[in-house]
Amino acid sequence: MGALAVLITLLALPAFAADLPQWPKAKGEACIAANDVMRREHPDMLKHQRDDTLRLGIRGAKASLKACVECHAATSADGHAVPVDAPGQFCQSCHSYVAVKPDCFECHATTPKATVREASR
Repeated sequence: MGALAVLITLLALPAFAADLPQWPKAKGEACIAANDVMRREHPDMLKHQRDDTLRLGIRGAKASLKACVECHAATSADGHAVPVDAPGQFCQSCHSYVAVKPDCFECHATTPKATVREASR
């Protein structure tokens, strides 16, 4: 019976993979950690940074929400940043997939201060 379960699982993988969230490519060369680590541990990294910033006044650590937004906010055809929590965008696509509603953006900006195209105008 074990072999049958493995076969069914392997046959279901392509269908499951088609339903995985898709998001725009990041602007940077590499993230602060490997993809599998970021997928698994980013909530804890951000909570730890939040605690360090709020309680200890430590700013500028590598696991900052500002850095995430600067790298992962997509740019529209007219050069404006698309919010990371907009439908189909980086944060929103995965959080919708796993049915999680983070409260980060109730206080934090969803776009970088200015895109390269906006800054050169």
